[in-house]
Amino acid sequence: MKRVFLFLATNVAIVLVLSLTMRLLGVEPYLNANGLNLQSLLIFAAVMGFGGSFISLAISKWMAKKSMGVQVIENPTNQTEYWLVETIRKFSSEAGIKMPEVGIYHSPDVNAFATGMSKNSSLIAVSTGLLNSMTREEAEAVLGHEVAHAANGDMVTLALIQGVINTFVMFLSRVIGHTVDRVIFKNEEGHGPAFFVTMIVSELVLGSRVNVNFVRIPVAPSWPAGVP
Repeated sequence: MKRVFLFLATNVAIVLVLSLTMRLLGVEPYLNANGLNLQSLLIFAAVMGFGGSFISLAISKWMAKKSMGVQVIENPTNQTEYWLVETIRKFSSEAGIKMPEVGIYHSPDVNAFATGMSKNSSLIAVSTGLLNSMTREEAEAVLGHEVAHAANGDMVTLALIQGVINTFVMFLSRVIGHTVDRVIFKNEEGHGPAFFVTMIVSELVLGSRVNVNFVRIPVAPSWPAGVP
């Protein structure tokens, strides 16, 4: 709960600073005069940015199972599955969290990830490449790492960070689209095709640049709301 409050407070502070900066630079009065209400846009971007991020977090387990073909182990059918389930059960008990769902997916890559809405409703999945390539001791270290992600609530942290990123991308792309539509194409009524095309292109460019920079940090999402 503390990290949720801190990240929300950070986002509010950033939005306020951005609004004040644009007002001091004369950008806000100019855009308001040309039909764009920055205050409303900031609120819209924050609601949509965080809303999309938390929806992604809420369906992250379902997305993982469908997109990666993760097969959840309900009842272990062989020694490897039994070892995998019991190892995660041991680490989860030591971390003080509920037993996560445990799954395996077919991939030659050596990989594992944790995802889920909360630490007590998580999924930990490993690739067949990991199980076939690593020793039990090495695999245990990876599993302990993934359980630690779940116990620390890192999926929620990533969702909050992504919410801040989404807010800025949506806000800036609409400002850019509005400016191009009014200044370059001289559209004086509503929003023309130039606004929507520029907005979409800006979202793609800004979003891809932010994601490229974001995955360079030690903990990066394998997909939305998941951590390796």
